Order: sequence, then structure tokens, then C-alpha cells
Amino acid sequence: MSSATGASVYDSLHADSAAQEAHLNEIVDRYAPLVKRIAHHLLLRMPASVQVDDLIQSGMIGLLEAAKKYDVSKGASFETYAGIRIRGSMLDEVRKGDWAPRSVHRKSRKVAEAIKTIEARTGKDAKDQQIANELEIDLNAYYAILQDASGSRLFSFDDVMEGDDSAIELAAGELPGPCDGLQRDTFKAHLAGAIDGLPDREKLVLALYYDEELNLKEIGEVIGVSESRVSQIHSQAAMRLRARLSEWN
Repeated sequence: MSSATGASVYDSLHADSAAQEAHLNEIVDRYAPLVKRIAHHLLLRMPASVQVDDLIQSGMIGLLEAAKKYDVSKGASFETYAGIRIRGSMLDEVRKGDWAPRSVHRKSRKVAEAIKTIEARTGKDAKDQQIANELEIDLNAYYAILQDASGSRLFSFDDVMEGDDSAIELAAGELPGPCDGLQRDTFKAHLAGAIDGLPDREKLVLALYYDEELNLKEIGEVIGVSESRVSQIHSQAAMRLRARLSEWN
């Protein structure tokens, strides 16, 4: 290769690199508000130890990954795809902290098992008092479990597939093959059906939280209960979904 040809190739690669960097900078500038909005929304259900700046930083990493991997042929808009990657990156970062005590996860699993047992036996939605009785604890102790679990409700598709505590978000990620895509689509159908079959108040809380993006305090004002009670309803909905989707664990 002549020196002139070598220089031409170098110049071309340098130009491509500069163009890619400029594109990424443009993406960051344009979608930084999206990262901040998702961070502040997630912060409302995180423990006090989680800082919004940490969520934003990890969300920016997710945004850059989205910019590099986005495929327009998949059909989703970039903002939709980026939102999934941003949220996932933030949740991954929080999970690494391992801040939720094992006892919280263990008790959550027991609640889900109790709900499944009651509903299989009665064919009806398990009520709060029934669940407490099944666990052989009083109602206040049951509500304390729900409150403790409220901070660990990190909802994602992967959590249900891996048997973690709960999952609600319908986030279509990257899949290696058509069989995996079919499995995900089938799961989505089951999840949608399970959500639709929740008791009205639990379904309303999820709709206000995920669809309308209200925080727990705002939801409490809408349905006329305290913020802590909304948190308990939110946790119970997650545990009920886990019980009803146990075949996916």
C-alpha cells in the first residue's frame, strides 16, 4: 500500500470516527431530558440510598448503547427503544448495589406462594386478611411485609423470566432468534391477561403509575388513600402477578 493510499484510508477512518462522535453528541443533547425524566420517575420507588445523579449517569450509558444498537428495521421508534435501554441500564446499576435484604425477597416469595395457594383453593382473588391468615401472621405484620418490599419492586421482563420478585414492564429487548421472540410475545399475552385480571384497585394503581406516570403520593390523592397504602397496593399487585405467572419462573 502506498503512503498516499494509507493516508487516504486513515483520513476516511478518522472522518467516520468524527462523524460518529458528532452523532452521539447530538443524541445525548436531544435525549438528555428523557434520561432525567426516567431517572426521577424511578427514584420515587428507590431506597433513600439511591441518588438521582447515579441513575442519570447509568441512564446516559444506556442511551449511548441504544444509539449504537438501534435498528430502524425493527419497527420501534428510537425514543421507545432508547427508553427501554435507559430504564434497563438504571435498574441494572441499582441491582448491582444489592441493597435489598435477602429476608425481603424471601418474605415476598412466601406472600406470592400464599396468594397462589389461596386463589387455587377458592378460585377468587386472595384478600388481605386471607393472605395474612395463610402466612399465620396478623394483618399489620402482612402490611409491614408489603411496605418493606415496596422499595425492591424493580420491574422488568427479565426478573420474571429469571424468577426474581416481580415484573410488570412490557419492555421488548434484543432477542437472538425467532423462538425467543415467540416466547416473549407469549409471555406478554399472559402478562397482559394477568394484569387485566387483577382486582380493580390494584389494576388502577398500576395504570396510574405506569401509564399516567403519577407518583405514589399523586395516586393516593386520586384514590383517596395514603402514600404508604398505595405503596402496599403496588407491592401486592406485583406479588399477585408473580403468583399468577409462576409457570414462567
